[in-house]
Amino acid sequence: MNSRFDDNANTVSFGQKLASSDAFRALFKEGMSLVEDTAAYLDGDGRQASKALPRTDSLAYSSESMRLTTRLMQIASWLLLQRAVNEGEMTLTQASKEKHKVRLARQDIATSRESFERLPAALRELTLHSLRLQERILHLDQLIYTGDSTAPALTSATTPLAGHSVAAQFERLRAAFPGASE
Repeated sequence: MNSRFDDNANTVSFGQKLASSDAFRALFKEGMSLVEDTAAYLDGDGRQASKALPRTDSLAYSSESMRLTTRLMQIASWLLLQRAVNEGEMTLTQASKEKHKVRLARQDIATSRESFERLPAALRELTLHSLRLQERILHLDQLIYTGDSTAPALTSATTPLAGHSVAAQFERLRAAFPGASE
């Protein structure tokens, strides 16, 4: 059987096509904007907010802000690497070899749910946004580099409310339909 569907050499991966689309450009812009917004918050209003917290909450704030910063650096590195592929600055094979430096990995929040809920609202929102973005990028990474489209786009482990099934479902819905709750 010699049909055009049997020739894997001519097959274009959905992940690769998605990564070079307008959807990727929007994802790139969202990721870089989140990095900028987070840096501005942590250097400005966040610094002031952290000083007003009780000692235990201040420690939770430090942990969350460090984890948030690390997560966003991984996200930004991956986005820049993928943009280099999209713009022809490197091949997908080269990017695959460089990916080990990015260390894109799933990260949850660093504190308990109760501690997280006592943190300033702006830090919580930035953290939750970064977790949703991280899940989308991990899913896209899997599509591009392994071709596995069966990976879940979002898991309840990425939400501070993961222990509450109804709340976890709402978080999944918010992630799946980001503009719907606004």
